[in-house]
Amino acid sequence: MGEVFTHRLRVRYSECDQQGVVFNGHYLFYYDVALTELWRALVGDYGQMVGDGYDLVVAEARIRYREGARFDELLEVSMPVAHLGTTSMIVRPVFRVGERLIADGEVRHVFIDPASKGKREMPEMVRSALTPYLDGTGRPPGTPGA
Repeated sequence: MGEVFTHRLRVRYSECDQQGVVFNGHYLFYYDVALTELWRALVGDYGQMVGDGYDLVVAEARIRYREGARFDELLEVSMPVAHLGTTSMIVRPVFRVGERLIADGEVRHVFIDPASKGKREMPEMVRSALTPYLDGTGRPPGTPGA
């Protein structure tokens, strides 16, 4: 298994619902924050990539909720890269508070030309930066053999 990028953030009071747990919609926001930090750390300036004629859009997202994170808990978002295709990539985020599995899922992104919105081949600099983080299992986190 390759390396796994992890971003940590603290749950804010305003992100919790009436049940006292993080509102489900925030997990995709947390994912987006973690992806931005992964990009910054591994690939570089996202704006430069867009300026060079590449953008990244979400084509599909799925989150499986296991247990609710609560106010002031430190949430770790691990970002295993599950697949690097020709024009797409798949990340399988895992959300944990300590040893507790909070949520996991899968997000498929597609590279596009920002002007035409048509698919584009993944830039080689992105592929090179993410390859060491490719987990190679092809299985959702937490399944046997993953």
